[in-house]
Amino acid sequence: MASDTAASMTTLRTNLAEYPLTAALRDGRVTSPIVTLDCCGPKAANKGFKPMLREHAYDCGELAIVTYLQAKCYGKPWVLLPAPVLGRFQHHCAGYNSEFGDVSPKDIEGKEVGVRTYAQTTGLWVRGVLQHEYGVDLDKVTWITSEDGHLAEYQDPPNCRRALEGRKIPEMMMAGDVTAALLGNEMPKDDRVRTLIPDPHKAAAEWFEREGLIPINHIFVVHENISRQRPDIVAEIYRMICESRALAPVEALKTQPPMGIELNRKGLQLAIDWSFEQKVIPRKLSVDELFDDVTGALI
Repeated sequence: MASDTAASMTTLRTNLAEYPLTAALRDGRVTSPIVTLDCCGPKAANKGFKPMLREHAYDCGELAIVTYLQAKCYGKPWVLLPAPVLGRFQHHCAGYNSEFGDVSPKDIEGKEVGVRTYAQTTGLWVRGVLQHEYGVDLDKVTWITSEDGHLAEYQDPPNCRRALEGRKIPEMMMAGDVTAALLGNEMPKDDRVRTLIPDPHKAAAEWFEREGLIPINHIFVVHENISRQRPDIVAEIYRMICESRALAPVEALKTQPPMGIELNRKGLQLAIDWSFEQKVIPRKLSVDELFDDVTGALI
């Protein structure tokens, strides 16, 4: 954290990608008289999560919600703001190569399914849907991973196995080396690819009608020292995110989680519950302990 006392301006190293909700904050339409967010992280923010947690490469920024839950469990010095910057429905993120036959959700029991990392947020949400909506016993699936998680302390559950060095999950899916794969933007653009969940967008809409929430992918965090020493900066960051969201296209806002603790309480609780069920976190957290006195007062 760099500070220019003469100008009363603090500059924070920030890991924040450009999305509809963050565009105005990144392009200078939203500014602050006391803090500058130096968005020096990688273009794909998830590439900055590991250095953020292991090396303190950034002072603040976005973090996958599941990664934050792990960080909290393992005592990492980060504090959550009730400020999602990226969310989406995940029903379409489970695919397979139809060249090797049709696959339904229950068919993956006893089979191998690929996912980049077991603790990946997309993987968590998709597995939860498969378990709770389609009756899949996740313990009967062998999960093939290609990368480590972001937290050094975390170890995958016993039914995970690492792919051979250099193998990528999308390639393995297309080659038929895994029965299916949980993939976000890495899903191959190929006519042979089918979604494991039939008509996934309709299924997601029905799930939203019933559950009333959009799954959180990434949410804003700050180092605990900033929250302790400069609560005014934390409040200012929250204001800036709110203003940036207000300048986003209306259609984009319809597909994103809201701001605030109470409006996100159900989604955060579901992320906690499913993370614990899937052995991604070692204990069940409460929603309120994700925040400190400063961030917990943000509405």
